[in-house]
Amino acid sequence: MNGIDLLVDGLGRAKEVVHDAVDGLSTAELAERLDPEANSIAWLVWHLTRVQDDHIAEVAEQEQVWTSQGWAERFKLPFRPSATGYGQSSADVGQVQSSAELLLGYHDAVHAQSVAYLETIREDDLERIVDERWDPPVSLGVRLVSVVDDCAQHAGQAVFVRGVLLRRR
Repeated sequence: MNGIDLLVDGLGRAKEVVHDAVDGLSTAELAERLDPEANSIAWLVWHLTRVQDDHIAEVAEQEQVWTSQGWAERFKLPFRPSATGYGQSSADVGQVQSSAELLLGYHDAVHAQSVAYLETIREDDLERIVDERWDPPVSLGVRLVSVVDDCAQHAGQAVFVRGVLLRRR
């Protein structure tokens, strides 16, 4: 197994956890928050998917699935198409309301485009510098590990919220 295989596996595991968090929940349950400032499952999954879409599309030099496949129009969120959830307010979090089908459809489409990109790169491509705004500059490998980490963390948070919500019932 090489580094690219590990990245594909990591994104695949995050996808499984996203499905575990979302499957079988209603739009209201997905939007429910543990307290007025907490993130909902819908926001967590939308956000982690937007970050994956944004970051991988950037390094792959391709359009994001969000805009290229019409997901922005389907979600009908009151945000700019470039919004990923980073820095959003609690009020913004509350605006993300979606069915499980829509969330999972978008996530699966982003996952497919991400894996397709990863299948085009070689191990030595992971050393390529993709962001010189940082010190040290960020390599493709570091950026991709960051995406996997972000997806895993937020997917785990979504499963936690699901567990708390289901225990309340």
